[in-house]
Amino acid sequence: MKSRSKSRQEILDEIEASRRELLNVRFQWQVGEIRNLAQRKDIKRNIARLATLLRESELGIGKRLGIKE
Repeated sequence: MKSRSKSRQEILDEIEASRRELLNVRFQWQVGEIRNLAQRKDIKRNIARLATLLRESELGIGKRLGIKE
């Protein structure tokens, strides 16, 4: 996964951008501009993946598993 090579700040920035995008999708759905909520599901999954990467880096898990950073 290419996100594993990102710095902590880059991951935090990407999480924040995804949260803003999720908020925009919610507003668009409320107004009726969007009918497909699969996009919302994908954004939430991306946020979860990034949060997992952030936590792994905090715990040093990637280093112990031999994942190159």
